[in-house]
Amino acid sequence: MISMEPIHFKNSQNEIQPTVNDDIEGQEIQEVEQIVQVYDYSKRAQWLRAAVLGANDGLLSTSALMIGVGAVRKDAKTMILTGIAGLVAGACSMAIGEFVSVYSQYDIEVAQFKRENRAKSVEKSEMDQAEKEKLPNPFQAAAASAFAFAVGALVPLLAAAFISDYHVRLGVVVAAVSVALLGFGGVGATLGRAPLVKSSLRVLFGGWLAMGITFGLTKLIGSTGL
Repeated sequence: MISMEPIHFKNSQNEIQPTVNDDIEGQEIQEVEQIVQVYDYSKRAQWLRAAVLGANDGLLSTSALMIGVGAVRKDAKTMILTGIAGLVAGACSMAIGEFVSVYSQYDIEVAQFKRENRAKSVEKSEMDQAEKEKLPNPFQAAAASAFAFAVGALVPLLAAAFISDYHVRLGVVVAAVSVALLGFGGVGATLGRAPLVKSSLRVLFGGWLAMGITFGLTKLIGSTGL
């Protein structure tokens, strides 16, 4: 019995050692998962920020267009039709522009991948699934851009849709757009880690300036009888 005690002690040490290694490996796996999660969040934040900017563009361009036409035409139908035309034209323009831009980036990255493989004398001629997922998707970018623009453009359209009085309609459109500008500016500042109040006010004042200039110039041109 005495001679077997050291053997039993060695077996205990041998049983403890894999447990320690398993703990270390488990910690390393958790650290890798945390790094991957941070990277995925960063990519998601960039996509969200682009969507917010697209919605802000739709909001501002459509509202300025409606306000500009409202400077010379007081009926609600003309203003709403102008907003719808601005929504459709702007969404199509954003989608096409984003598609062309992202597709160019796609071609550049594919060409770079092929050059790197030739330089490294890699026999593999096709990308694996993980490498394909890293490439930008032009169709997804175009659809997201058009959708974000349309969401922003709906704000002034809905604000003006049910108001017949001219002055009240203009006031409601400006008020709704101002609230949306503050909201979009705040979200963009949060995603970009910029000062919240300062960035939101900058977006708001920029929107007011765009609507004011459009209204004033259209009013001036309309008064000449053109």
